[in-house]
Amino acid sequence: MPRRLKTGRLGRKLKATCPSSGRLSNPKAVSETRERKDLVTNEVMDEARLIRFVVGPDGGVFPDLGRKLPGRGMWVEASRASIETAAAKGLFSRSAKTRVTAPADLSAMVEGLLVRRCLEQLGLARREGVLISGFEKANAALRGGRVGWLIEAADGSQDGRGKLMAVAARQTPPVPVCGAFSAEELGLALGLENVIHVCLLAGRRAGRWTEEVHRLAGFRPLLPESWRGETSDGRGG
Repeated sequence: MPRRLKTGRLGRKLKATCPSSGRLSNPKAVSETRERKDLVTNEVMDEARLIRFVVGPDGGVFPDLGRKLPGRGMWVEASRASIETAAAKGLFSRSAKTRVTAPADLSAMVEGLLVRRCLEQLGLARREGVLISGFEKANAALRGGRVGWLIEAADGSQDGRGKLMAVAARQTPPVPVCGAFSAEELGLALGLENVIHVCLLAGRRAGRWTEEVHRLAGFRPLLPESWRGETSDGRGG
């Protein structure tokens, strides 16, 4: 009689992330499997909420948003305040057990890298066919219940934006909204002109983008202040 293979935890993990339908049941399941301690609060958090830093050959502190650079990682919550506190209190040096230098613009550097990663994810989504642009197409996708995120240009007009945000708010659950990027930034990322209304369809790519944009929320609001009355929840996700 053949022996039965015991899959254990690995088998359960594979089953959770690769269901028989072939679709990812939880787009964030893979990224939520590891936890780290935040340097500032000593709180243990999911890696998705943190920024990894490493020390370079010259003793400088550098962000490693992809979590791939060699060296011992130092983890800080993804927020401007946390990074500035870690630098001001010498927490990077304490963690590294040697004197290291954090650039004065470290939090701005992290914000810029996060913006680039978010926009790169949207470019990949367009190439994969899971991103829709234009008012009419976005409206149809929202009403069809296929949308993971509604992304509106920060400098777009209120009229069209308000109509789409109202549709997004009526979905179950409501579709989160992001207005953190200008029309020019969106256009450059997508290789299109005059990009105002964008829908990222629900699925694996939307799950990856969610992780990146939620980290970005610690550095800039996902919705401009002037939009606060245009959605049911003031955060947009």
